[in-house]
Amino acid sequence: MSSARYDILISHVDYLTPQMTIEKDASIAIADGVIKSFSGDPSQAQTVIDGSGLFVMPGLTDAHIHTSQQLLRGRLLDEKPVIWKRVNVPFESRLTEETSALSASLAALEMIGCGTTSFVDAGGHFPEIFAEIYGKAGMRGRLSFMTNDNPMAPDSLRSGSPAEGVRFLRRMKKRLDSTGSDRLLPVYSVTTPTAVSEELYREVLNAAIEDGVPFETHLNEYASEVTEFIERYGERPFVWLEKQGLVPEQFLAAHAIFLSDDEIDIIADRKIRIAHCPFSNSGKGIPRTPQLLHRGISCGFGSDGAGHGGLDLFREMRLFRCLMNVTHGISSADSSVMPAETLLIMATQGGASALFSDRTGSIEEGARADLIALNIDAPHLWPTQNLLHTIVECASGRDVVHTIIDGRLVMRDREYLTLDEERIRFEAKEAFRKEPFLSHWS
Repeated sequence: MSSARYDILISHVDYLTPQMTIEKDASIAIADGVIKSFSGDPSQAQTVIDGSGLFVMPGLTDAHIHTSQQLLRGRLLDEKPVIWKRVNVPFESRLTEETSALSASLAALEMIGCGTTSFVDAGGHFPEIFAEIYGKAGMRGRLSFMTNDNPMAPDSLRSGSPAEGVRFLRRMKKRLDSTGSDRLLPVYSVTTPTAVSEELYREVLNAAIEDGVPFETHLNEYASEVTEFIERYGERPFVWLEKQGLVPEQFLAAHAIFLSDDEIDIIADRKIRIAHCPFSNSGKGIPRTPQLLHRGISCGFGSDGAGHGGLDLFREMRLFRCLMNVTHGISSADSSVMPAETLLIMATQGGASALFSDRTGSIEEGARADLIALNIDAPHLWPTQNLLHTIVECASGRDVVHTIIDGRLVMRDREYLTLDEERIRFEAKEAFRKEPFLSHWS
């Protein structure tokens, strides 16, 4: 039995505080999956990392990822709308258990490598397989089975009747609960309200409320979808949900681009979390994020899956800054409409709030030890007059050298410790060789 007091200690390191300031020359001591101290003794640690030239910050959370679309990289750019109907759904309908496992392996590899330590998956047909892969990788996240009873959907993606859809979700929850781990937890979901029956939408929402499980869905992503929702239900999406008593206590809305003032009021009052996907959504519309943040609404970033430019949330931060300046900053002559500190809060604390899990997204005593270390001695990051500004302006996922999740090193010096990178690369090449649908489209 080891006599070490700490599992990991990062010595002489600068780190990002919850107040978005920099604490210098600390020693971050980690044990039992949490941050224990900032003045630990290296002689009492099992593993010591020299923090010189590093900057430690909370791991990023991808608040909206499609694990099933990892193999769609490069396919969606310049496609005509609506992409998810014409491309994504047909593609996902052909995934097997094997290609789904490969998709999850590639997603875990990319997320860990670019500083994403946790995620909320939009739902796939094989959540148990995703759970197995992400569990071995050591990641934290929420998984779902995306229910769909649309008769126009491919057979392989339909969950049957509304009651059957709820049974799928509850079976998934039972299996995740049976692992005894709180790293991978359930979230209930429907693909999008305009693509399913009202009965399914109601039953899944009621099941989320009854089971105390978070609910997530795509909402207000396209202007045409909002119009279609109004035509069907007579109200805008969030207004209808509120009037019907169908807003769970834990609700995550992906995209949320086209919002009315009434909807923003509901989102604020009901503490609904928002996941913006800047790269994916930049061709659809620009969200009213300054107003959302002013109302105290928690907003995080999502990649929307690798088919939309990859999983690097540093890129999403930088792009979002540009989008906010062009749309909201220019109109008000406010060049700091989306400050660097706000972007970092969204990528860390805002994303972590989408997990609906305590003690994630910040570096403080008692917080979960989900941390990343950036090499700030790299030529494109040094010298700098303001490190936080430089990280937002210039950093990328490739600058992450160490990734720690739940107090466990899963990447050290860019070497993956829980994933076999070469095997995954080989399997991906073989899959593209053997499965024509992955690389050839009619």
